[in-house]
Amino acid sequence: MKLKKILLTALLLPATLFAADGPQTIPLWPNGAPGFESRKDIPESAASYWVKNINNPSLTVFLPPKEKANGAAVVICPGGGFRELVFGAEGVDPAKYFNNLGVAAFVLKYRLFRETNSPYTKESPHEDGLRAMRLVRSRAAEWGVDTNRIGMIGYSAGGEVVSLTTFGDTDGLTNTTDAIDQVSARPDFIMEIYPGPLGVPAVLATNVPPAFLLCADDDRFHAVVVTDLLEKYRQAKVPAELHLYAKGGHGFNQGQRSKLATIHDWPQRLTDWLGDNNILDPAVPAQGVK
Repeated sequence: MKLKKILLTALLLPATLFAADGPQTIPLWPNGAPGFESRKDIPESAASYWVKNINNPSLTVFLPPKEKANGAAVVICPGGGFRELVFGAEGVDPAKYFNNLGVAAFVLKYRLFRETNSPYTKESPHEDGLRAMRLVRSRAAEWGVDTNRIGMIGYSAGGEVVSLTTFGDTDGLTNTTDAIDQVSARPDFIMEIYPGPLGVPAVLATNVPPAFLLCADDDRFHAVVVTDLLEKYRQAKVPAELHLYAKGGHGFNQGQRSKLATIHDWPQRLTDWLGDNNILDPAVPAQGVK
């Protein structure tokens, strides 16, 4: 029996060490999401590429090497139709991409209101997006982040979380004693990759942050969303950049598995945009950031 215990301990030890050395996960609320505190200890479900059953929304922290860090940060919202989160290909992979650029990345696990038997509504991921932005901004000094260069990126339904967060009221709350909720939730820049329409208002305010939009034209439903959003940015007279590729379909993630050169290399277009707008340069004010 003792031998079995020793062998079991030896087998579990590397996994324990790996977990300790892995990315830090921080709940958005220490006691659980408001109104759903009793659900915070219900475990998530995960298999292959997805994560489901999010009841204790959180941020997974990916910090760049200190010698690369430039002070910019992004909150990453994976897609999955609000039924699941494509956490690897649209969460961890983008985080690695941003870390390579010197950008701190925070992958958001938000609540899924279209999951079977979900108790949540579309307001739940909206609340999660606002809280995620406030949490990163409130702890910016701890993570070496410039409070004026914190953005959001979302894929598919994650793009809708970005829209819900960005285009509504982002001012810090005044009717609360929670110091985090008193902080502004406004992203300084946004990136939406084949987003859905949820959260996009009929008219944009003139103080919305600059945007990078990307989609494939043969992804008809989502192509209409980005072209419509671009026109609304034009009407608001706020800078926006749209890349609309002829082919690519929906859900190509970071493009690395695509045989199409344009799709495979699309992250370089985002890198160019981040550079052109001085988001990666701590010494120069970012273009369009207010």
